Amino acid sequence: MPAIAFVFPGQGAQHLGMGKDFYDNIPRAARVFQVADEWAGYELSSLCFEGPLDTLNQTVYAQPALLVAGLAAYEAIKEMGVLPSMMAGLSLGEYTALTAAGTISLDQVLPLVGKRAALMQEAVPLGQGAMAAVFGLTAEKIKDLCEKEAGVVDIANYNCPGQIVISGATQGVENVSLRLQEAGARVIPLAVSVPSHSPLLYDAAFKLRHWLDQVEWKQPQVPVVSNVNARENPAQDLPELLQKQLYSPVHWEQSVRYMMEKVDYFIELGPGSTLSGLIKKIDRKRVLGQVNDLKSLEKTIEKVRSL
Repeated sequence: MPAIAFVFPGQGAQHLGMGKDFYDNIPRAARVFQVADEWAGYELSSLCFEGPLDTLNQTVYAQPALLVAGLAAYEAIKEMGVLPSMMAGLSLGEYTALTAAGTISLDQVLPLVGKRAALMQEAVPLGQGAMAAVFGLTAEKIKDLCEKEAGVVDIANYNCPGQIVISGATQGVENVSLRLQEAGARVIPLAVSVPSHSPLLYDAAFKLRHWLDQVEWKQPQVPVVSNVNARENPAQDLPELLQKQLYSPVHWEQSVRYMMEKVDYFIELGPGSTLSGLIKKIDRKRVLGQVNDLKSLEKTIEKVRSL
């Protein structure tokens, strides 16, 4: 079998009904939701399946919900005998990948992700932070304009060729967005409540470190590529890297290119197909598909077996 990488989405991919097919049909996937319900003290599973959507979209609910939906998809494809040679996840998705790789247990990762989400939500008052997607300019040009802005703004995501996300204080993001448009870029403001991966989250990251240090991190059973350095890392480095991840850019394009040297194909596990779209802009022949319900699971398994 060719070498396959599993990738897990981050916040923004959530939608109503995510994971329900797996909950209803695959006992190991259902168990992931049941453990999460016990931890949360409310039915996180029902929130994933039925909403309300405005609640699911809130950071403190979205992050644990995406974690369990991604892990349910992982249990589903594992049941079919497909195992990865490498894994990665975008932002929150990195925690899903680390859990799937055995570096942290489900019982430990749920409260950790819950604390991460709460610290992020509390870090910046509503309306004082913003993010925007930028298309059509080089990273160097975008970085240069960010550095010339007096307000707090920087690159948050290197997603794929021609697509960069900036993040920071609302005024700073708006000022830079105008200059980017003048330089020929297309800029789309993102509907977010937290300016993720910006210097505004430095204090939140410092607080998170206390909780990261409480975890008994184990060596990954499968290499997991970090958002921060676009490489796999030993267990002892994970607290520092996950602390930095909160306020540092996500090097997604760099991570994908690194994995492409070591794997033949990618499968996206969890809600949506955002990561598949980004990877296709780097090399469209490398994506086998997504696994977010039984139908997509069957289709992806067929592709794997035809290789």
